Parts: sequence; C-alpha cells; structure tokens
Amino acid sequence: MAENRTFEDLVAEGAAVPTEGWDFSWFEGRATEARPSWGYARSAGHRLAGATAALDVQTGGGEVFGFALGTAAPARPVLLAATEGWPPNAAKATALLRPRGVVVVAAPEDAPLPFADEAFDLVLSRHPVRPQWREIARVLRPGGAYFAQHVGPNSVFELVEHFLGPQPDESRSDRHPERERAEAEAAGLEVVELRAERLRMEFHDIAAVVHFLRKVIWMVPGFTVTAYEPRLRALHERIEAEGPFVAHSTRHLFDARKPTE
Repeated sequence: MAENRTFEDLVAEGAAVPTEGWDFSWFEGRATEARPSWGYARSAGHRLAGATAALDVQTGGGEVFGFALGTAAPARPVLLAATEGWPPNAAKATALLRPRGVVVVAAPEDAPLPFADEAFDLVLSRHPVRPQWREIARVLRPGGAYFAQHVGPNSVFELVEHFLGPQPDESRSDRHPERERAEAEAAGLEVVELRAERLRMEFHDIAAVVHFLRKVIWMVPGFTVTAYEPRLRALHERIEAEGPFVAHSTRHLFDARKPTE
C-alpha cells in the first residue's frame, strides 16, 4: 500500500513488477475493476464442455484459457490449440497449457491464423487486440461458434486522457460493439448475442498506474516513467489529496455462429 511512501518509491515499484501474462493478482489492494456480469471465463468453460476442437486466440499467458479448461474438465475438447504473439507470453502460455494438452503456436496477432480451414468448432478470445473476423470465420466449421470478450470503446479513457489529453472522436468510436458486429457479419458470421457493460475501476496508488500502463501497452503507446514523469507526479499528488483515481473500463461479449449453409 502507498501509505507513507514517496512518489519515487512507488514509481520504482510499479516499474519493477514483471508484466508477462494476464495474471492481475499483483493489483490486489492497489487497484480494483468491476467484472462483467456474464462471467466470461466460466462461461467459456461451459462452451468448451460441448466442443470437440477449440482454439483460443491471443491467449496471453494462458491463464484465462487454463481456468476455462478447468471448468470444462473432464468434458473438454480432444483438440486444443492457442495462439500468442508476444514471445514472453507465448513461453508462459506453453508452460501452463502444454500439460493440459494444448498446442500453443507463436503467431503475430495480425497474421493469418496458422490452421486449416474449418479446423475448429469453437474459437475463444479474451481481449483480442483486433479480431480478425475473416480468419475466425475461415477456421470455424459450419455451425461453429466464436465466443469472446472484447475491450470496448473509451475504455479507461479517464486515465488515457490524463496522459495524452483529449482524444479525437475516431479514437472514441474505435472498438465500438456495433462496428464490430458489422465487421463480423461482413465476414459471414451471424451474431447471436452482443452485450456491453461499463465498469468502475479505481487506482489506489501511482505504482498501480505505472504497472497498468506497462502491462496494457496500447493505453498510452510508448509509455515510460521518464517520458511521463510530470503527469505521473501530478496524478500521484491528486490521489494523495483526493483518494483513488476513478476510471471506467468497457467490455462487450460476442457470441457469433458460422452458418451451416
């Protein structure tokens, strides 16, 4: 916790925490984020229990996919695969998921999926950087499903705009669920369900802010402590004077199907 600790000490701590994977347990007591009501990881586990061949796209360190597999066990697919583009995460995911029968393939997030047409009856993804709808449709079998949780528009923009200033309208509309619905349908998928929620976040000290921006690198591209020291110090002083910095994340749940005809 930040009580009686200096700005320099907190920033140094946030800058030193490893960023590999999608385990956010370090933030306990330092930051909070409300979770979507649909419970993505557990719901993904229910989907896995009814699938025969499943792919997790941009799996990160494999933590969420691993949890979903545990929920599905023992009724889980015979064929399991995952992709990840960042080498440290790919290594972490391999160590975690290989013992569970998952083949982890290192593949850039913007590259074609390295699998044959109609290889899977379930494709999962939690927070993909940019869903490749045509590739998702290509690797799905007719009747197969894409089930995913995406980051929505204006997510954590209170924090983004503290560091970058007011953002243009096109940035605010990026990742809009209705835009993604249109892209999915253009790729030949049928959107069965699309749900969106706005969720409260709180940052209790500047170390949590530093670690968050180092971990979620697309929020403030090129973020370093040195480059943003004045804005970090200003935010630290605000938290000290007013309490936790409040922001809001946005999430949407996609459930799409590939038509059988």
